[in-house]
Amino acid sequence: MRDALWAALKTVNDPELHRDLVSLGMIERAEVEGGVAQVKVNLTTPACPLKGQIEGDVRSAVLGVPGIQDVIVTFGAMVRTGGQPALPGVKHVLLVGSGKGGVGKSSVAVNLAAALAQDGARVGLLDADVYGPSVAHMLGRTQERVTANAERKMQPLEAHGLRFLSMANLSPAGQALVWRGPMLHSAIQQFLKDAAWGELDYLIVDLPPGTGDVQLSLTQTIQVTGAVIVTTPQDVALIDAARAVDMFRKASVPVLGVIENMSYFVAPDTGLTYDIFGRGGAQKLGGLPLLGEVPLDLEVRKDADAGAPAVLAHPDSAAAQALTGVARALAGRVSVQALSQLPDQLPVV
Repeated sequence: MRDALWAALKTVNDPELHRDLVSLGMIERAEVEGGVAQVKVNLTTPACPLKGQIEGDVRSAVLGVPGIQDVIVTFGAMVRTGGQPALPGVKHVLLVGSGKGGVGKSSVAVNLAAALAQDGARVGLLDADVYGPSVAHMLGRTQERVTANAERKMQPLEAHGLRFLSMANLSPAGQALVWRGPMLHSAIQQFLKDAAWGELDYLIVDLPPGTGDVQLSLTQTIQVTGAVIVTTPQDVALIDAARAVDMFRKASVPVLGVIENMSYFVAPDTGLTYDIFGRGGAQKLGGLPLLGEVPLDLEVRKDADAGAPAVLAHPDSAAAQALTGVARALAGRVSVQALSQLPDQLPVV
């Protein structure tokens, strides 16, 4: 019966990878005792957006095995890389860019990181917007200062279940940094290689607007898994977003998808929907996958000012639900990219 159980599991495909769970090495345990099968599936990310579908497909396949009356499906998660980790202990580096300011990129980056951490992933957040750091404020940690550990490496701060570094925690509040390119490059190098990030599944990097020195330093220093583009629907934002897409492509950084922020607004008093900046503009960006549409929401702004990501402070709001969905869609895209580079048959874990 055990052989029949494993044969049944070989008929269950991962919905995104279109390969069976056994060949992908996702089945950690499959046993039968007293007519009850116990199957443990190791997902490719704790934020797997298709967990429910996988569970249903496993149950259906296993219950078709003669002699099995019930099945108990449990889950673990193991984020994998398609090759060498980007940094020691860091499996994936994900860049969040926009091409221009004012589209809510930093707010999106903070909420993506918080949502992934809430789903159980080990997450770091690097505020690479050196001239205008805002991540510390959005996480409620502007008063803390970065210290060094025993190995003389910067010790990332912690907030809301994730680790982060920001220039706001290294320089006096309100002080302008008048730095040229080489100093920016040196700062980014230190943030990446002289920081004790520890073991991370994802390091989210909030980029500054534009296509300048910081972006070049990052893409030339480490192996980046991919980038996401944040834009509003209006053409003015899309013009610069297209430039950001072109920059990543020239730097051989895969663009994993687009996030349409401030996509629409639902009036709280009437329930009417307004397309303040237009809608659907992100679909014009060269056929890139749309990871989600995030509505313009007053609570997101209030939560950012209060130092609590909206996905944690108001998880049932439309914006928070959209941001959580975007985070899971992004995690799924990363898994597809990583596992598509692996051999056709992986060992059972």
